[in-house]
Amino acid sequence: MRSHLLPALKDAFPHTIPIMLGYIFMGMAFGILLQKEAGYGALWALMMSIIIYGGATQFISVGLIAGGVGLWESFVIVSMINARQIFYSISMLEHFKQMGKLRYYMIYSLTDETLALLNLKTPKQGINKSYFEFFISFLNQIYWIVGCVLGALVGSSVDFNPQGLDFMMGAIFIVIFIEQWRKKSMRKSALIGIGVSLICLYIFGAQHFLIPSLIGICLSLMLCRKPMEKALES
Repeated sequence: MRSHLLPALKDAFPHTIPIMLGYIFMGMAFGILLQKEAGYGALWALMMSIIIYGGATQFISVGLIAGGVGLWESFVIVSMINARQIFYSISMLEHFKQMGKLRYYMIYSLTDETLALLNLKTPKQGINKSYFEFFISFLNQIYWIVGCVLGALVGSSVDFNPQGLDFMMGAIFIVIFIEQWRKKSMRKSALIGIGVSLICLYIFGAQHFLIPSLIGICLSLMLCRKPMEKALES
């Protein structure tokens, strides 16, 4: 087992570098806000980044804690924010079944960026695929934890304006999309995602298009699944 771990880690790490840069800085933004707005320190940042492990959810939770929002209201808000993850999580269940006990962590640690890497990156020849994908997920969470804790540690001594940080994660998604576009076999799914999103944006508007887009993309990919699998095999 150990003979498979280190090669898989070395192979996975370079693929996670763009995520590392984004997660550490975004995590620091969260940690600073948690300390400044809610008055909680590094231990709370550590626990939240391990248990919650959700960027938008953790940022929203700072306002919920600071505002004294009730448990039920917090549950509803967080559920609405994370609703999008239901769709792509379901799409990975069959894939994770092949990973044995590792599948429990893989389900727990699935984020938007991790999902993209798992679908785009493949290990080198001779590298255990399950461990390769595990380390992609694990490293991404480590980056987030480090960023959150660092932010909470320095939060009391710095003045911080988070405006514009959302651009960073958008830039990461652009890089991931470009890599997907370079693979001809993946272009059809990329075009489906763009097309369905634009249609839903036009119909439902910017405030409400996300969930309809995810449903539409899932249904479209299900209908195109067999032709796309044949294209990938060839």
